[in-house]
Amino acid sequence: MALEGNVVDAAKAITLGLSTGLGAIGPGIGVGYLFGKTVESVARQPELRGELMGITFLGLALTEAITFYALLMGFVAFFLVSS
Repeated sequence: MALEGNVVDAAKAITLGLSTGLGAIGPGIGVGYLFGKTVESVARQPELRGELMGITFLGLALTEAITFYALLMGFVAFFLVSS
């Protein structure tokens, strides 16, 4: 039936949205925590601002990479999983 294919396509689209959304929760919390601690550190020792910002942006890049992995796995589930 044609209806069965539509249900599978809908389930795959929901999987893509959920995997990306749920995969972004952890990195979102991590980035907020990272920048909060950076602001706290700069407030305590302003002379280390340059060094702290470099380390912060490295941590930001590594944390945000997790979101892209979640998006990639969502695309794998959407496009490569057979019906």
